[in-house]
Amino acid sequence: MTAYADDLALALELADLADAVSLGRFRAVDLEVRTKPDRTPVTEADLAVERAIRDRLAGARPDDGILGEEFGTEGDSTRQWIIDPIDGTANFLRGVPVWGTLVALAVDGVPIVGMVSSPAMGRRWWAVEGGGAYTTDAPGGEPRRIGVSQVAELADASLSFQSLAQWRGAGYLERLLALSERVWRDRAYGDVWSYMLLAEGLIDITGEFDVKVYDLAALIPIVEEAGGRFTSITGERGPGHGSALATNGLLHEVVLAELAK
Repeated sequence: MTAYADDLALALELADLADAVSLGRFRAVDLEVRTKPDRTPVTEADLAVERAIRDRLAGARPDDGILGEEFGTEGDSTRQWIIDPIDGTANFLRGVPVWGTLVALAVDGVPIVGMVSSPAMGRRWWAVEGGGAYTTDAPGGEPRRIGVSQVAELADASLSFQSLAQWRGAGYLERLLALSERVWRDRAYGDVWSYMLLAEGLIDITGEFDVKVYDLAALIPIVEEAGGRFTSITGERGPGHGSALATNGLLHEVVLAELAK
């Protein structure tokens, strides 16, 4: 039992709450969608999920701060809940089931608790610092502990790169293509799904650009408690550097070196 066990239990409760809201609007023919100033889509479900989570936190953790994708920051506590109500909104609005709600608790800026719920796939993953990483394979299923792969050579590794457009826009496309020539297999599984595949040991490397704190904070405890490493593309720890590189740990330094060429 860790010092944050009650916070993890609350994160799992928030996942139940979010799932009930989001699944009710998934593939709805009258789903309302608009474009934000940054030209990314937001649906009524994104807004409703975040409101529901914030309302519950206001009652359960009134002294904690909150950072959410849709409604910004409130409070200035050293404890901050970080919310991405629907990671993979483009998938959600097209009816693709690869999306999820991300909830993290960061203490002094360090993500301690991470929860990812993907109800359209019937999956959930979570972790708390010092407590291991877990998943359920079906709603209400028995939790099982997960861990990253033991692949130690690039030639045997499976790589997920999210999208070519991201890497092109960041000026890293040629380096990504060079890395892809050195690995066994490359695919773009996309969004939160890539990181959870990595935490389960099913792929070995994933990375992306143009990401915010709320895109990454919940993923970090899960990947790290599964035995992996999580940094920016240039090696900084934490979710606030605009890029992400997660590996099984064994491959991290060599991938960083490849991407620095």
